[in-house]
Amino acid sequence: MAKERLDRVLGHLGVGTRKEIHKLARAGLIAVDGVVVTDAAFKFDPSLSRIEVAGESLVYQPFFYLMLNKPAGYVTSTKDPHGIPVTALLPEEWQRSDWMPVGRLDKDTEGLLLLTTDGELLHRLTHPRWKVAKRYYVELAAPATPEDVAVFAAGTLELEGERLQPAELHLGSNPRQVELVIREGRFHQVKRMFAARGNQVTYLKRIAFGPLALPGDLPPGAARKLLSEEIGALYDAVGLGRGE
Repeated sequence: MAKERLDRVLGHLGVGTRKEIHKLARAGLIAVDGVVVTDAAFKFDPSLSRIEVAGESLVYQPFFYLMLNKPAGYVTSTKDPHGIPVTALLPEEWQRSDWMPVGRLDKDTEGLLLLTTDGELLHRLTHPRWKVAKRYYVELAAPATPEDVAVFAAGTLELEGERLQPAELHLGSNPRQVELVIREGRFHQVKRMFAARGNQVTYLKRIAFGPLALPGDLPPGAARKLLSEEIGALYDAVGLGRGE
C-alpha cells in the first residue's frame, strides 16, 4: 500500500476533522509505531503500522461495512432532499460522508440494506452480470398463482420492452404472503413485476442479500457492523479478493 498522510488516515478512521487531527498532533497525542508524531502531514503505510491516538490503539481498515434493518419512511439515497436518508439512523460514531447503500429500497420498503465505502464491491453486488440473489418477503392484494411462478421462472416477463432475468417465486400456505428471489435490481422491480401480473404489492421487505440474511435479532432502525466472515462471503460472491 502506498504511503498516506497521517491526517488523511485518521480522518478516514473517523478520528475527527482535519483541524482537530492537527491539534491532536501538535499536542503530542498521536504515535505511529510507538513514536510520537507532531506533524499531521507525516506519511506512512497505515496497513503496516501501529497507530495510537491519546493512548488508544486504532485498527486500520481500507473499507467499512454495515448491515441495516431499514424501516419504512426512510429513503435509501443519501442525497434525496425530499426524505430522511437511512444514514440518519446510524449512531454518531458511525456517521461518515462516504457511505454508499448497496442497491435501493423504496421509501415504504423495509428490511436488509447493506452500506459500504467500497465502490467496486457495491458495483459488483448490484450489477446484473454477477446475478447476486436478493430475497423479498411480499404481501399481495390478491393470491399469487402457480402461473405467476412459471412466468417469473421462465424469464419471459418484460418491463418497458426488456425481458427480466428468471426469478424464483415461492408460494406458501397463504398465497397472499410469498417470497421472491431476483438477481437484478431495476427501479421498483418487485412491485412492477406483480403489477404486470395484475396484482398489487401491499407490503415489501428484503430478507436476504447474496449470502447474508437479515438477522432476527436486528430490530427495525438498528444497524451493526458486518462480521469478518460476512465480509468475506460478499467478496467471494462477486469474485473479488478479501476486502480487508
